[in-house]
Amino acid sequence: EKCIAYHGLTPPLKEGDQVLLNTTAVSLKLGTGGYHFVLANLNHTSHPVAPGGHIMKLRYTPMQIKVLSAEEPDSPFHEELAGAESLQGTPVLAVTLHSMLAPLCLGLEKDHLKVAYVMTDGAALPIAFSETVDWLKQEQLLAGTVTIGHAFGGDLEAVNVYSGLLAAKIAFKPDVIIAGMGPGIAGTGTKWGFTGIEQGEILNAAEALEGIPIAVPRISFADKRQRHQGISHHTQTVLSAVCRVKAILPLPELEGDKMDYILGQLQNAGLLDKYYCCVEKVINGTGYLGGNQHRITTMGRNAEDDPEFFLGLGAAAQLTRKLVKGEKLEHINWA
Repeated sequence: EKCIAYHGLTPPLKEGDQVLLNTTAVSLKLGTGGYHFVLANLNHTSHPVAPGGHIMKLRYTPMQIKVLSAEEPDSPFHEELAGAESLQGTPVLAVTLHSMLAPLCLGLEKDHLKVAYVMTDGAALPIAFSETVDWLKQEQLLAGTVTIGHAFGGDLEAVNVYSGLLAAKIAFKPDVIIAGMGPGIAGTGTKWGFTGIEQGEILNAAEALEGIPIAVPRISFADKRQRHQGISHHTQTVLSAVCRVKAILPLPELEGDKMDYILGQLQNAGLLDKYYCCVEKVINGTGYLGGNQHRITTMGRNAEDDPEFFLGLGAAAQLTRKLVKGEKLEHINWA
């Protein structure tokens, strides 16, 4: 059976080696995380520790690893980070699903914007698990990555979302920062029990650091679960109860009934006046995905299956491009 081994956690493997596997995910028939993972190479038990760094991730577990965090004295970015307090107006797109990353990057690429990605520890911890990140870097759609908290393996490591955002700004000098979890959101079907709730914390951090917080909404009319119809209950919970700043909420212009539905949701939740709600008519619809319309999916659905999800991301990217260029935004109740 196939399994995944992370070179930073186990010694190199060769054919014939005996390994100890964690088979829990396959036993539970999980989706994104449904793989066996190598815990140990029984033929090669020693693994040299890389020099430098004193910050531990996966702390106090048998798999804890040492990294050089961008904030540490040994880091080439230490001096700048020690005095850093501002993102200097950089837009921060806070997302709740890893499947939002590639569409946003493709939408931002239209103006050749430089994009950095800050990956949280809300889902997969190794950034190496993300085929999306690997593809985006190969296509030169990502300038660099920062893994924060217990997430690891980015171009840079950081302790938390605040220092992670600042590290991304200082190291990569991006036009835009996208921040959110890796593959495999955890959810329970309850109001509070989902890791995407971190979106509110990212928005708060962006505002505190003088960035421009942009709440990327999760929108779908293809998801059969009622709680994710229109604007997902995840987005509504974050914006109603967790986010404490007046962020920008980009919305796609949809056909009549669907537009009325999402505006009604926002009105009923008291969010139209609480946020800068900006409606964008996405130019060329989901065409911004180019030849990737069938390749890029969310929950197994592509742009043809779930157009409103991808129109929402197109709207967020289009709005962000306007912000970077200093253009006026179309808005509802801009106060």
